[in-house]
Amino acid sequence: MLQNLREKTSGWIATVVLGLLIVPFAFVGVSDYFQQTRERPVASIGAPPTWWADAPTFWPFSALWEHQDVTQRDFRDRFEQARQTARQEQGVEFDAREFESVDNKRKVLDALIDERVQGLWAQRQGIVVSDAMVRREIAQIPAFQRDGKFDLQQYRLAVRTLSPPRTEAQFEQLVRDGLADSMLRTSIGSSSFATASETSRLIALLGERRDVSVIALPAAQPDTAAVTAAEIDAWYRSHIADYRAPETVTLEYVELDASTLPLPVVDEAALRARYEQEKKRFVSDEQRQAAHILISVPAGAAASVDAAAREKATRLVAQARAPGADFAALARANSDDTGSKAAGGDLGLVGRGALAPAFEKALFEMQPGQVSDPVRTEFGWHVIRLGQVQQGNQETFEQARATLEKELVESGRERRFQELSTKLVDDVLKNPSVLAPAAQAAGLPLKTVGPIARGQGSGVIAHPLVQRTAFSDTAIQQRMVTDPIDVGNDHSVLIRVKDHAPARQLTLAEVRDRVIAAIRADRTLKAAQKRADAVVAQVKGGQSLAAVATAQGLAAPQVLTGVPRGAPAVAEGVAEGFFTAQAPKGQKPVGSKVLPDGRAFVFVVDAVKPGTAADMGGDPAVLSRQIGQLHGFVEVESMVRTLRRTYKVEVNEANL
Repeated sequence: MLQNLREKTSGWIATVVLGLLIVPFAFVGVSDYFQQTRERPVASIGAPPTWWADAPTFWPFSALWEHQDVTQRDFRDRFEQARQTARQEQGVEFDAREFESVDNKRKVLDALIDERVQGLWAQRQGIVVSDAMVRREIAQIPAFQRDGKFDLQQYRLAVRTLSPPRTEAQFEQLVRDGLADSMLRTSIGSSSFATASETSRLIALLGERRDVSVIALPAAQPDTAAVTAAEIDAWYRSHIADYRAPETVTLEYVELDASTLPLPVVDEAALRARYEQEKKRFVSDEQRQAAHILISVPAGAAASVDAAAREKATRLVAQARAPGADFAALARANSDDTGSKAAGGDLGLVGRGALAPAFEKALFEMQPGQVSDPVRTEFGWHVIRLGQVQQGNQETFEQARATLEKELVESGRERRFQELSTKLVDDVLKNPSVLAPAAQAAGLPLKTVGPIARGQGSGVIAHPLVQRTAFSDTAIQQRMVTDPIDVGNDHSVLIRVKDHAPARQLTLAEVRDRVIAAIRADRTLKAAQKRADAVVAQVKGGQSLAAVATAQGLAAPQVLTGVPRGAPAVAEGVAEGFFTAQAPKGQKPVGSKVLPDGRAFVFVVDAVKPGTAADMGGDPAVLSRQIGQLHGFVEVESMVRTLRRTYKVEVNEANL
């Protein structure tokens, strides 16, 4: 047998076969043929070699391309970061199920691909982020600082507690990638600019005002003509998306609100006992009226500067202690404290903890009217004078009673709320498929609401957490009582889905009346538009707006001057028509606007006043820079889109 094998593997045919097998092994390696469990990437990005921009992607030339993968771990990390950001921004409005949608995953993935495409381009262009730049950027991150300075231990701890945790090398690579991306955007964005004519044109448009004459046409009479079956069918088919029944649920629920629970009985003896236990709470702190003269000493000043300041403070102490001395006058003449200087150094009544430790120590050791020796703080040397002393005051039981009673009532309600909440949960756990027995045992009413669609309902049912829970797959499919849903301070609700109806397309028979009403409303608006168009034609034909109004028995035109963009002139949305109306050169723009309620307006633009820099209320140079920045942003986005078309990007949605 071995001899036969040797014969069959010899000769020119075997040599050719072996030669053909060597080629793919040379390009992809033997290991790839046996590595069946390798994780597939979420996306792959391929770039042709810089020296062969049109290199084909088919084998064997694909080995010449430069490739980068977005792994499943890369995507999961970025998606989790996006989830945390959305949860922080949206709060109770955050919908975990909606966030997990395929569209949202693609949005996150596309942003990640854009970053990789930019990074790959920057690398191929020789844009390099040095280690020094990375270190400098990390050192400036506040989360890694202690007392305003970079702290290595703080950095290592913070990196390990990131979500997901990272090594220092991984975090540094993230910073490096971010700097490369920002360098790319900055280099392209900073090269963009707005011309003077472009800025002037934008100012003229944004600040433009128009003088307008306008007449109001009466609302068209509601259409009552017959609607044929063919019209009904055609309207229904062309507007079929408007006739869908939304998903609905019918709920039963129990609401537990501490604020509605009966007030607990307040025991007088308990109030007095609590007062005796907490008497110290009702003692106001001693306060002292302080005045000072500050001779400031800059931080890091030489010893000679500090000595000179102390010497000056010593002289001021002697002057302040002299009989008949005016401390306030001395402070106004000598103090470096701009906040109290004008008030003669008066700081008012202060308690412990409000001042620098050394200042406070000296102040609370003095007697009224006494002037201290010079006191050194971080600000310099102080000369302190103590005015009146306001002793701490002990509130009587009667004075503290209202506070104690309120606290006892609130704690009693909170305790009762916790007891009822615990009892509700315990009873529900005995039979989680029904809510009525638990509600009855707790003495709480069982309420029912529905059918309601998403966003409907009032009170606690309108709360985002309740809505999200009510329409969750678990609540709908299992029909079990939910855990308590916290909707406020000591306020919760337990719900159970009794019935559920999925969203569905309504039949024509179900919405026939709605279709007929829509057709007639559309006819009414078209009639209003037709009448407005006829008036516009008369004005364009040479008649004045006033003459047309008189001929049709309408009120005289209303003249509006200096109407700015977005102004709520005449009626909501009418001013938009003023600025969209155009006319041949030398003629006044004429137009109309029909509102959804059937009212129509015809107008003539009498004058157009271009905006000026003063109208914009800003500096034209600032606006020019903003336009340039906008151009830069658009150019970067355009470049990324171009790169994505130039590179080969493959997305594996199955791996999301």
